[in-house]
Amino acid sequence: MAATVRIGTCSWADEALSKYFYPPKLPAKERLAWYAEHFDTVEVDSSYYRLPGESMVQGWAERTPDGFTMHIKAFGLMTRHPVKAEVIPDDLRGEMPVDERGRVDRPPRELRGEIFRRFLEALEPLRAAGKLGGILFQLPPYIVYKDRSLEYLEWAREQLGGYEMLVEFRHRSWLDDENRAASLSFLERIGAGYVVVDAPRSDTARNLVPTVVATTSPTAYVRFHGRNLGTWNKRGGSAAERFDYLYSDDELTEWVESLRELAGQAENAYAFFNNNASSEDPDNPLNRVSQAATNARQLRLLLDANKVTATGGA
Repeated sequence: MAATVRIGTCSWADEALSKYFYPPKLPAKERLAWYAEHFDTVEVDSSYYRLPGESMVQGWAERTPDGFTMHIKAFGLMTRHPVKAEVIPDDLRGEMPVDERGRVDRPPRELRGEIFRRFLEALEPLRAAGKLGGILFQLPPYIVYKDRSLEYLEWAREQLGGYEMLVEFRHRSWLDDENRAASLSFLERIGAGYVVVDAPRSDTARNLVPTVVATTSPTAYVRFHGRNLGTWNKRGGSAAERFDYLYSDDELTEWVESLRELAGQAENAYAFFNNNASSEDPDNPLNRVSQAATNARQLRLLLDANKVTATGGA
């Protein structure tokens, strides 16, 4: 029996959602509960910038209903991104190597392992409530397919223990004709899920990976980043500017059969929209809408019309 495609957004608190999805004047502390009335899954991206606190995670668990699933983006240091020294816990900061820009980069393996431990410890309230999905490892675009990269991913998988690992590649060397099969086979061997991406199309940008529809674990996971090639590598802009894109019905229709295929291969299937800007309402140009929430609704309606079982967004 095919899995239900559970549709959600990357964050429930970005500016476009806050302005155009929630009822006017809804207090910020009530947004997650309101979101959970319309979606049964969400991706937490704030955890990439700072280690989550256990009390905060406890609040997430308390404000969502049974059956709700939260996927958590790994803290930057866990995915080999440099991070600002100020976001490192006070008792570890003095032991971390800091570069001339005040960033922690390439810490000793034992310190990185301690970061993993604290990250997972903070997620315990979600795990205990049965609401924790996977840990999203979005690799930096400069991490290429090579032995050292494979070794690090295998080590990271060991640090997660029984937690689910979901890996998003961001350099095309992982999914080019030469390495695609080996990359997917590697993820399957270490028990990690592969993250499918929809992003701008380019034959030259190395930080744009091709869309490869596949699964390497019981979880199918798709992230929709938008197709705005002009802003993809823009420096100095916000995430909303970079992922400023409203998918058309035709573009989302391209995904119906792929999602049907993925749902047929998986025990759990998820689709998340990361296009976190706002646009004119396609049905009423006088209004503005959250792109992510609008496209989630469009995808749900398209899947329903094509008899692919889905939840969220409509």
